[in-house]
Amino acid sequence: MPRYFDLMDDMRIRHRWHLRSPVDGEGHPLNNPWLFRKGQRVEPQGTILFPVKPDGTTLEFTLASSAIPVVHERVVQLFERLGIEEVQFIPVKVAGHEGPYFILNTLRTIRCIDDARCLEVQYWKPEDERPDKSGQYRVVSGMRIDPAKVGDARIFRPWGWTVALVVSEDLKDAMEEAGLTGTKFEEA
Repeated sequence: MPRYFDLMDDMRIRHRWHLRSPVDGEGHPLNNPWLFRKGQRVEPQGTILFPVKPDGTTLEFTLASSAIPVVHERVVQLFERLGIEEVQFIPVKVAGHEGPYFILNTLRTIRCIDDARCLEVQYWKPEDERPDKSGQYRVVSGMRIDPAKVGDARIFRPWGWTVALVVSEDLKDAMEEAGLTGTKFEEA
């Protein structure tokens, strides 16, 4: 049975940088930073800049505000070598740091969360007075996915819980072998 891992930002790294919410070339917040978690191609309009605060050790993989993955060119090169096509790399700038850096925009969302195997799952209910979210996941703790529903995907976001970014075991192994900084993996 194939194994999958939640790809996270390793917050245990001491004196690391922290990327803030993206802004446009004029310093205005992006209208919808959640676009990068929808599992669809995004056509950026102009420069995207990530402020850094506090500054510190640069990383090759970082989750900025809104769980936006920002990666160094080494990640792009690795994905290209592995033939991973279910992603879009959007060029960005990171304040005060040489790049190149990119938003890693995952182009697949898969309905695969195995509610029964998760530690806890809660759904939005009508009484929560959020009709736009009713029936969607509100909490997913200890996320587990059903590998049988994933197919051939090597990187994706689980439907309904797009804060998570899931990778296949072979992609996890390749990222670890490359020594990419900032990554942390937890079996899903």
